[in-house]
Amino acid sequence: MNSTQTAVASTHSVSTVVRGADPSSIRRAREAARAYAVGLVPAVDRTAGDSLVLVVSELVTNALRHGGGRYTMALSATDDVVTVEVSDPSPVPPRERAPDLNGGSGGFGWHMVRHLTTGLTVIRGPDAGKTIRAQVPRAPRSTPGTG
Repeated sequence: MNSTQTAVASTHSVSTVVRGADPSSIRRAREAARAYAVGLVPAVDRTAGDSLVLVVSELVTNALRHGGGRYTMALSATDDVVTVEVSDPSPVPPRERAPDLNGGSGGFGWHMVRHLTTGLTVIRGPDAGKTIRAQVPRAPRSTPGTG
């Protein structure tokens, strides 16, 4: 079930697909995202690439942990954004919860993903599952007062 595929959809669009069903696939998904970002022409800005890797890591980890134990991740890009789509078999959408500052039980991920993306959509699948679509800017967003 764990695999990585790269396919050329057109001369301007390259996509990468990673499937995973175990914890080792999280590292492979991060590596695939980094390679994808560097391989784009022009390559994704280093800071934006780091954001992409964090978003991928969080989404695939949550799919394994909360989404039914397996996922399919697809990456695609336009001139402005890299789109990450992570599908899993659970129909239950992510829920935002207050971060646990004391017990270490999490709650930071969805906040982080929302902060690092310019678009975030939960799509219920034609079957029982769902897809999380996140758009990460190819260049870092300027912070108010800095750009």
